[in-house]
Amino acid sequence: MQVANFAAPDIAEELELLVDSGAIYSVVPGEILARLGVEPRREREFGLANATRIVRRCGVALFRYGDRDAVAEVIFGEPGDAVLLGAFTLESLGLCLDPLKRELLPIPMILAALGDARGPALTPPSPRGARVAPCA
Repeated sequence: MQVANFAAPDIAEELELLVDSGAIYSVVPGEILARLGVEPRREREFGLANATRIVRRCGVALFRYGDRDAVAEVIFGEPGDAVLLGAFTLESLGLCLDPLKRELLPIPMILAALGDARGPALTPPSPRGARVAPCA
């Protein structure tokens, strides 16, 4: 997989990431993200399996896999952190993990629309608030 700064997408690093569909966010070594010019935007606290709490910097990066690319939140990994491809990035790329075959598969892309096939029917907002249509 390639990781890049979405502001300079032509400069990328090729990485091997462990696919962890149980992890929400992807983790990329902080020194690689810094080299790409990805800036941390905030810090978040995370819980580890042993109940330890850690704080990591977070930013946004461009991920490429084959002909797919997506922008997703990324954790600045520190020494000892696993390099992971998390669920948000997988979904942003339109991919899912087949755990039996241990391969990435495309997710069928479904878009809900109201109206006919030409596009959604637009209605003005209700003065009393948003209208919610029941799902079929």
